[in-house]
Amino acid sequence: MPLSRALPSTTASMVTHDRPSRRDDFQIAIICALPLEYDAASLLVDHFWDQDGKQYGRAPGDTNTYRNGRIGKYDVVLMLLPNIGKAAVAGSAASLRTSYPSLKLAFLVGICGGVPSSGAGEALLGDVVIGEAIIQHDFGRQYPGRFVPKETVEGNLGGPTKDIRSLIAYLRTEPGKKDLRQNAAKHLKALQDTAVNRHYQCNYRYPGFAEDKLFAATYRHKHRGPRSCGFCNGKTEDFCDMAARATCAELHCDESQLVPRKRLEWKRDLKPEDAQCPEIFIGRIASGDTVMKSGEHRDQIAKQQSVIAFEMEGAGAWDEIPCIAVKGICDYADSHKHKAWQPFAAATAAAVMRAVLERYTLTDNPESATRSTGKRFQPSGLEFPC
Repeated sequence: MPLSRALPSTTASMVTHDRPSRRDDFQIAIICALPLEYDAASLLVDHFWDQDGKQYGRAPGDTNTYRNGRIGKYDVVLMLLPNIGKAAVAGSAASLRTSYPSLKLAFLVGICGGVPSSGAGEALLGDVVIGEAIIQHDFGRQYPGRFVPKETVEGNLGGPTKDIRSLIAYLRTEPGKKDLRQNAAKHLKALQDTAVNRHYQCNYRYPGFAEDKLFAATYRHKHRGPRSCGFCNGKTEDFCDMAARATCAELHCDESQLVPRKRLEWKRDLKPEDAQCPEIFIGRIASGDTVMKSGEHRDQIAKQQSVIAFEMEGAGAWDEIPCIAVKGICDYADSHKHKAWQPFAAATAAAVMRAVLERYTLTDNPESATRSTGKRFQPSGLEFPC
């Protein structure tokens, strides 16, 4: 079933458009760091303009690979980063800006580690974080026994553009939050159905509330017991590489150490299609080249820097191109992190990205070749298994 038929709205299927004539006609970019993130985002593209060899090319010196398509009324360019890390991302983002000089907004879409909290801000796996600022948490001063990140009020990478601040301000309003959540739920369902119909290896289904487990920050993921490895049983608080690659079930992590959460209990009585709807949080995101796998360090940095998630790409893209980071929470940035929630988190991030995009106002471009023609296109998509 094509995506346009899966959506309740007729906008994607009834409104038709000319193919953009050149790269200058594109104002929106979607950047992903991992293939599974790219796969999820591509499922929400209604039509690809660069089929049958009709590519738009790239500027001299640009080594990025692009796809060009349409999401609703927006022409978009999609890019999968060749590597992770700040330097690699910054170079790719700079090349993107060179090849597409009219870009006004880039979405950095993918997965992240969430910072759990209590009360109204209780984040669960599959929820989505929208970054209003990026903190480079591994940039600062190392003192004996203490690392102090460099910080400003807006974040140590500078603040977002006025265009982005205006959009995020609307998303914070009650009508904006309701609109965003309802549309994200609709797009998530459409994405999942399209993945099944296109025979993707990932179906992006909700793993279920019972698989959402948060251990106490001080409870480490390691071998235990008198017959386990000497390294994990030593005086050090570290654990061995074999334990790091094992699941909590394999290590028999003590579930009495799980943190009780009210939102998770509330989901117990919901239908799966309702339970999977993500909550959306707006706040500061910590970014760096280091993968956060420590609950204690996670909470320390979160408290110092007022961040709600950890990821690895934003610090490289933030100062190169106007962007909004939209990240699905796939783990809790602790030693118990695993990959089981990554596909679903990538899907919720993609769904929220499309919902945010639908509230973005394009800048008028009098030279754009985009106009209604009455010629209907059939949505198309990529099929990269994750």
